[in-house]
Parts: sequence; structure tokens; C-alpha cells
Amino acid sequence: MDRAPLGLQNWSGHVTFNASALVRPTTIAEVQEAVAGSEAVRVVGAGHSFNDIADTHGILLSLTDLDDGVSLDPSTRTVSFGAGMTYDALAPALHRAGWALPNMASLTPITVAGAVVTASHGSGDTLGNLATAVSGMEMVMADGNLRSFSRAEDGDVFDGLVVSLGALGVVTQLTLDVEPTYDLVQHVYADLPIESLAQEFDAVFGTGYSVSVFPTWQQPHAETVWVKQRLAAGRTSTAVPSALLGARLLEQHPAPLRAERQLTPFGVPGPWHERLPHFRFHDPNAVGNELQSEYYVSRDQAGQALSAVMSLGPVLAPVIDVSEIRTIRADQLWMSPAYARDVVGLHFSWLRDAAGVAAVLPTLEAALEPFEPVPHWGKLFVTEPGMIGRHYPRLADFRSLCRDLDPDAKFTNRFVRDLLEGSVR
Repeated sequence: MDRAPLGLQNWSGHVTFNASALVRPTTIAEVQEAVAGSEAVRVVGAGHSFNDIADTHGILLSLTDLDDGVSLDPSTRTVSFGAGMTYDALAPALHRAGWALPNMASLTPITVAGAVVTASHGSGDTLGNLATAVSGMEMVMADGNLRSFSRAEDGDVFDGLVVSLGALGVVTQLTLDVEPTYDLVQHVYADLPIESLAQEFDAVFGTGYSVSVFPTWQQPHAETVWVKQRLAAGRTSTAVPSALLGARLLEQHPAPLRAERQLTPFGVPGPWHERLPHFRFHDPNAVGNELQSEYYVSRDQAGQALSAVMSLGPVLAPVIDVSEIRTIRADQLWMSPAYARDVVGLHFSWLRDAAGVAAVLPTLEAALEPFEPVPHWGKLFVTEPGMIGRHYPRLADFRSLCRDLDPDAKFTNRFVRDLLEGSVR
């Protein structure tokens, strides 16, 4: 079991972890030993979070060296694998075996477990966040014992375990629901009027299996709309309109991205794991020239929220890089921002200007306040903890679960304690 010195940073390099050591166990037994012998423990995945959700004054565990073997069970339509595995590794293996996930995030060098515990997501009217695919997990608890949990056996409590914010234990294995593999084709429209989007929001996001809108907030139109359509078995194409509420169909992407990444092809059918993500990275370890924020609002308030952000165009201009609007279906996971309601995610990729972003966030959050926004757990925000907690009806149940499973708050760091309106003990 390797122990690295302090100095680890997150993906964007603007957060330096305060852990006493980075521990890389190679077996479950080593995870158990590390947890049982430490007073404070957190887990870091790919480091693709933009706040200190993973930080700790104790040890930081990286599970990337654990066995990440993939075990498929066609009879239950599930796949199990080690929690250090990334979507980059899992998705092609699934596809080769003839299986697929219903949804993926915009980029794939992130660990599945990290995406799950923070309720990260893709986009799609019928698609829940990535944690909704979890049907089972194994977890090392505070005393070092290994426990198994499942949707079938643990019922309502399982809904509290999945989006855990890392506060309940160390997830060492995940089991996800899968389905037969499928193909998608992506088409891109340019210059969709924001007014049309606000008025016909359901129509725009209903045009495909997964739809994303990219506004600049500087113009009265969205720069592009990416429509990913699922193809029926045996089909190689699908008819698409030449216009979408005034937006025109493009034959190629309007502009290249930075050299370290490339855009997902469009107009050409391909397997699900090559079309659901937006970006491919030439060198994932070298990418990080951005900061990120994201806020969720109820879907029925999407149009008003868009208008509020549009009014801030000049304020956002000095620090905005890319923005994206996505839809996420309601779920029953206690700490999911989409608990019991369909939501719209307003995503902001900022230039790597921490001071500039910090100055803009209060203004952005104030503009969204009438719509009761909830921030993404793994991104930058300045919302007061009490303002977040009131949007989670099962918060008291989650606190109770934390007390039951981790009575000494071994997995509770400052981030979690603050967000849960004080110590969960």
C-alpha cells in the first residue's frame, strides 16, 4: 500500500488537499486496514471537483490501484466493478460485451464512484443522474468492516446511501443497471433564439434522447444545440429537420476547441459511449484550464431562470468560457438535487481566474435566488449551507444515517459538516 507525500491538487490545480497523506491501497484488505487505523478519511477520484468536498485533515484514499475487473450478469442486467474505475475504462468494456449504460456525463476521465456520490449527470428528459443506475454497492465502514447494500434488499435506506457525499464509508465496488448496447447520432443546430428556448423549452429538449444547449449569455441566441438521437436496432440514420425554432442545422462544428480536447463527431452514427459524451481528451491529466459551477432549478422555472442569467451577460463576460443547459429526470435519492422533481442544470465553465469567478458568483446566485437554485455538490458556489439544506426533504434522515453508520464522524470533513448545517454527529 503506497503512501504519497502531501501536495496533491485537484483537476484544475486550484485546490491543494490538506490531507496528511495520499494512500493508494491495492486490495480491499488494505482499504479496510487504512480506514480502521485512521481518525479521518476521505476518498479522491479523478480530482474532477472544484471545491474541497474530498479534502480531509486525515488520510486521502485513491482507489485507482484496486482491481477494476468487470463482472457482467446478463440474467439481472447488471455490471459490477471496482470503485476506482473510470467511465473511460468501463464503457468500452461494456460495449464490447454487448451492453450499455443509459447515460453518461459530458466527459469520461472521471471515476464512476465520484460521479455517483456527487449526483453528477448527463442530459435527457427521460434520464436520471448517473447515480440512478446504481443497484448495489460494497462499502468499507468506519470500523473497517466490509458491508454490501442493494436496492432490492435495503429499500428506502439504499436511496440515502447512493449519493453519500463520501460521508458514509468508502465505496469499493459498484453494481449498475445495464441494457443492450445501442447507437446514437448527433446533430448540431446554431443560433437558437433564447426567447424561443424559454417559451418552447419542452419542445427543444424533447427533440432527442439527450439534448444540450450552449448559450454564451452575450447574444440573444444560444450558440449551438446538440441533439443526440438514439437509433433503433439496425438503423444507420434518422430524419432530422433543417431548422429548430429558428436555429439552423450545421454540417460541421462551428469552431475547434482547445488542442487538448476534441468534440464528439456529429452526423455520423456511433456507439453510445462515443456519442453521449461531448468531449474526448488527448491527455486527460493535462487538462484543467477551467473552473466550474452548476445550479439546478425546477424544470417549470427554466424559462424565467434563463432570462435572469441573460440579464447578467456583461457581468459574466470577463470570466465565462462555456455554458451548457441540461435536463435531469426526477429521482428518489435523498441527497440528489433532482429528488422528487425534474430539474434543469445551468452549467458554467469559467476561465481559470479564481478571484474573478469568486467575484461573479454572488451576483449570479442572487439573480437565481427567486428560483431556489441548488448547486452541484462538486462545483464552485457561495450559497450558505442553510439555504442548501432546506431544499433536501430527506436531510434529517441523511443525518441520522450518518450517525448510525459513522458515529465518530470519521468520513465527515468540513465541507460535509457545513453543508449539512452543522455537524452530522
